[in-house]
Amino acid sequence: MIVGTVRLRLHLPEVRSLKEKRQLVTSLMARMRNRFGVSVAEVDDLDAWQAATLGVACVSGSDAVCRHLLDDLVRWVEIAGPHVVLEATRDAR
Repeated sequence: MIVGTVRLRLHLPEVRSLKEKRQLVTSLMARMRNRFGVSVAEVDDLDAWQAATLGVACVSGSDAVCRHLLDDLVRWVEIAGPHVVLEATRDAR
């Protein structure tokens, strides 16, 4: 069993309130779950208006499948909205 993870640090320059950030992040996480079948949670920067850190995980029988899925997810996040991915750290074990 291989568990693949990625940590996404997002910069949200257009967000003007914590409520607006939560709506945007909640929507993004739901779309990730639906599109890629991954587990995702906001893991840091909870009280920062213009930053969000998301932890994403997937499970597979193949290292290559995990890496491909997470690479696709990162590319999708980069073009999915007004977010800028500052850092994407991947791991598969």
